[in-house]
Amino acid sequence: MALDYKLRLPLANEALPGRPDAVPVPTEHFVHGRPLQPPFPEPTEILVAGLGCFWGAERLFWQLDGVYTTAVGYAGGHTRNPTYEEVCSGLTGHTEAVLAVYDPGVVSYLELLRVFWEGHDPTQGMRQGNDVGTQYRSALYVNNAEQMKVAQRSRDEYQQRLQNAGYGDISTEILEAPIFYYAEHYHQQYLAKVPNGYCGLGGTGVRCQIEPLVQA
Repeated sequence: MALDYKLRLPLANEALPGRPDAVPVPTEHFVHGRPLQPPFPEPTEILVAGLGCFWGAERLFWQLDGVYTTAVGYAGGHTRNPTYEEVCSGLTGHTEAVLAVYDPGVVSYLELLRVFWEGHDPTQGMRQGNDVGTQYRSALYVNNAEQMKVAQRSRDEYQQRLQNAGYGDISTEILEAPIFYYAEHYHQQYLAKVPNGYCGLGGTGVRCQIEPLVQA
């Protein structure tokens, strides 16, 4: 199969080297004008996740009450400051990721996890719908041990619900947060700039019940 190489994560010594300088990033969010880059105000916290093409994924989060700002970028790979073309080559190891800065007093981490799980199909491995490649894999990057426990618990709960609905095993990688490399300016808030633009996201239709996790 011609795409086999795009379905395997490259080793560090196989990845493209990248570059020392980051790509230029707009100073303001296209939708609400808040900053895309830190420092962010207290008491905000950060979620970084991959759930397929980041255009539609970012929109899921910027629409939530309590989310201060969002951005798209690349995470989980080896290449420093990669370009979009490099990520799409399958030779960086990165997945397309969303950064969501949120106020935990308004929207909880568990609520963001619910949006994450329900917003895509986490059982598809190195693809999401018609989008094929390692850059479309499902990923959840955590910032501390408590988030790791909650993320794993939410995965296990959702796995049971998916299994009951006839889906396979969740393939989401849950890891400590790596460096988040911001994507090029034209990707930021793409679906606000191009409302009828491509969005390949499609959830399973299976609900993620966060109430038992809150009680736990």
